[in-house]
Amino acid sequence: MGFYEAIETVGKVIDGVGVAVIALGAVLAAGVAIGRLLNRTPNTYRLFRSQLGRAILLGLELLVAADIIRTVAITPTMESIGVLAGIVLIRTFLSWSLELEITGRWPWQKRRDEPAPEPAPAEPAAQ
Repeated sequence: MGFYEAIETVGKVIDGVGVAVIALGAVLAAGVAIGRLLNRTPNTYRLFRSQLGRAILLGLELLVAADIIRTVAITPTMESIGVLAGIVLIRTFLSWSLELEITGRWPWQKRRDEPAPEPAPAEPAAQ
């Protein structure tokens, strides 16, 4: 197996893992949601959406990684890089939208309920 075939195989494996993460995450989130519905747990829908969104986010990250690997290593033409840029932009927008839906804030915003970081203790003065 040559270099290009190995890179193509790695890309396909990462693609497969990304799809599997989304599919498995959807099944697991649905199973947990059904259990919560049967137990009449509050906020079942919100928790289901959160778990499903996280599975989709992780799967999208893997799919983007596979696209980058294949495009940069196999077909680094201006056209393929332009297509990759479009794919990355679309998937980044989807990721940010999902993050906003899940957490209620943009990825770069700090959580409101997070405590401020504690300052590092001062080092004792050298004697």
